[in-house]
Amino acid sequence: MAGSKDAVVLQVDGLEVRVSNPEKPYFAERGLRKIDVVEYFLAVGPGILGALRDRPTTLERWPGGYSPDAKMATRADGHGDAFYQKRVPKNAPDWVPTAHIRFPSGRTADEIAPDSVAVVAWCANLGTLTFHPWPVGKDDVESPDQIRIDLDPQPGTDFSDAVRVAPHVRELLHEFGMEGWPKTSGGRGVHVYVPILPRWTFTDVRRAVIAFGRELERRLPDQVTMSWWKEERGEKIFIDYNQMARDRTIASAYSIRPRPHAPVSAPVDWDELPDVHPTDFTVLTMPARFAAVGDKHAGLADHAFGIEPLLELAERQAADDGLGDLPYPPDYPKMPGEPMRVQPSRARRSTSQDS
Repeated sequence: MAGSKDAVVLQVDGLEVRVSNPEKPYFAERGLRKIDVVEYFLAVGPGILGALRDRPTTLERWPGGYSPDAKMATRADGHGDAFYQKRVPKNAPDWVPTAHIRFPSGRTADEIAPDSVAVVAWCANLGTLTFHPWPVGKDDVESPDQIRIDLDPQPGTDFSDAVRVAPHVRELLHEFGMEGWPKTSGGRGVHVYVPILPRWTFTDVRRAVIAFGRELERRLPDQVTMSWWKEERGEKIFIDYNQMARDRTIASAYSIRPRPHAPVSAPVDWDELPDVHPTDFTVLTMPARFAAVGDKHAGLADHAFGIEPLLELAERQAADDGLGDLPYPPDYPKMPGEPMRVQPSRARRSTSQDS
């Protein structure tokens, strides 16, 4: 590493990565600077690269660092301290690879598809804290190679409730001849990744996840919900099936989450999941854990399951119970076979007024 107070140059994978303003505070509460964030990603390099390699990846950029009063830009209000970057920046070095993807709107973009830790470090210099990879490889962006099951605690529930549901997720996966790899979300949730053969479309894989979630809800009606509408979920764990819709992504393993204590999304073993808490894993603690235990998600690359049993389950649910598709996210175009995308309470008021 060479440089000055204004910039340092790191040698990563035989490439030079320039880190500007290395002393800039990034998580003031933890005393973390920009250079500390970059060095964190280098410390967990094989892990973060395993999560991102050759995947089109949206960058969640916090160029001014995280602070509790920082604001995230949104579709409705583009002014903010942080923002999501889907297209590769114009100043990217020629060694930063990309993948050409298509959004639900039909528009296209070239997204960064990391192939080295140097690319990750370069993104970190841009203020990227959280990496959001698609569940596809850049060579076939139409066929997901992962199922991502998002156990999302609703108001009145927390991480411990998601942890209680997680073993049931694994048990059900086993019934379908599949295995999952869990991780903390870095927040209150739990994510379970399932490697699959890249033979099906986003629509097929989303349908498989809906079928899986409905079966889990049937078995655990007091703990799990598949209701898209928040007013109907109750104090349960929501299986966010729309995370498998096109252009919907989950924070990768080893990503940093924008919260005061600088938590990270941590791969864990099934048997240690009941004993951990999201605050155990931070920018400060993860490097030592990674050095000691390595990448707990390394096994993902060694497997690829078929989803035929889940698609067969979806067919049975449709035939026996009349269960069809569920609503897509609000920014999606109307999808074939999708039910009416209207909040239930609003639909009831409309029906009452019409009568």
